[in-house]
Amino acid sequence: MRFGFPLRLDARGRLATVDDEEYLRGLVEAVLFTRPGERVNRPDFGSGVDRLVFAPSGDELAGVTQSLVQAAVQQWLSDLLRVHEVRVEARDAVLDVTIRYTPLGQEAAEPRVLRLTGRGTP
Repeated sequence: MRFGFPLRLDARGRLATVDDEEYLRGLVEAVLFTRPGERVNRPDFGSGVDRLVFAPSGDELAGVTQSLVQAAVQQWLSDLLRVHEVRVEARDAVLDVTIRYTPLGQEAAEPRVLRLTGRGTP
């Protein structure tokens, strides 16, 4: 067990613990939802995906999002997981991002899937 990321308290007022799968998911989310420059001691940490929130939705936005997500996750978490696929689909004003990954040392296991949905402008 590991402490949850981000740090939080459980029902008893102690630091919440999570299993390895939830811990990795939290790290992936932290990479994707952190803006470069947001962390003082690591100004290049993050993905920059937040800059695309108000960009016009479409195939171009899906391609840029896929590149940013793939690069950020591989750069920051390649010592913990292997990315199998990043798929981004643009439908109307919604972007669906799916990341398939496997924790290192568990390559024979079924890949984990993280799905995120975000809205751009039509």
